[in-house]
Amino acid sequence: MFSLGPSNTSGKIGPAFLTVTGLSVLFLAIVTFFMILFLIKYNKKKHPHAQVMGESILLEIVWTVIPTALVLALFYFGWKDFDYVRNPPKNAMPVTVIARQWTWLFEYENGTQSDVLRVPLGKPVKLIMTSKDVIHSFFVPAFRIKEDCVPGLKTHLWFTVNDEGSYDIFCTEYCGVGHSHMRSKVVAMEESKFDQWYREAAVVMEKMHKGRKLLSDKGCLGCHTVDGTAKVGPTLKGVFDHKVTVLENGKQKQIVADEAYLKKSILQPGFDVVKGYQPVMPTLPLTKEELQAIIDYLKTI
Repeated sequence: MFSLGPSNTSGKIGPAFLTVTGLSVLFLAIVTFFMILFLIKYNKKKHPHAQVMGESILLEIVWTVIPTALVLALFYFGWKDFDYVRNPPKNAMPVTVIARQWTWLFEYENGTQSDVLRVPLGKPVKLIMTSKDVIHSFFVPAFRIKEDCVPGLKTHLWFTVNDEGSYDIFCTEYCGVGHSHMRSKVVAMEESKFDQWYREAAVVMEKMHKGRKLLSDKGCLGCHTVDGTAKVGPTLKGVFDHKVTVLENGKQKQIVADEAYLKKSILQPGFDVVKGYQPVMPTLPLTKEELQAIIDYLKTI
């Protein structure tokens, strides 16, 4: 049984889902009951000779009017909830959601960027969503909301979180080999704690090393890590000036990951792929300055 409480949207969509499901089960039970009843009552053994049944205007009116009224009622309440869910209030806090293979990036009005969506309790949040590569789908099961992120378009969602806590974010549109790893969190915080984080995060962003920021902005951290763990791609920690085993034309060889190798690997992702990994890295649009900033950062980790 799911909770209707985490957000305003779950409180709207949950009851509608339960109502439709309940009515479906009820009518399934009624239809099944009469099917069994008629099979028994009008069995050929009891009635070997067929009889012509007379028309019943009343019965025809009943089975026409009642279903029509139910369908119209469901449509009315469904439309009201849809209209509510699709139209955010004017005071909603905007957050830009950028989807790419295979990460989520959340950007706030003060320039703060995060791979986790932090929001204040009790305050409407409007998500303005797009994608940098293929179609992704932003889904928060606890809030009963889902919307596609489409390249070249801006879509939107909104919600207000009622309960403090952490809620899963998934991508529900298959988007490549790293699709199952494209996960994040909605972290709901007391408004005072959120305001403090919001101010401090802006300061941190200003001081953040340009190369590290580029790795996040360009989506590199969706496949690589900087803490030594492996994901879709090899970790970037300690890679500079260390020996790595790569495949060239199907043959293994060991090379030193110097500056020249790293630059070529970034600009030409299919060049000398590290053994054990697939050549699935997309080509990144980088200026010379951005590329050098990333290399300089890799030298420090």
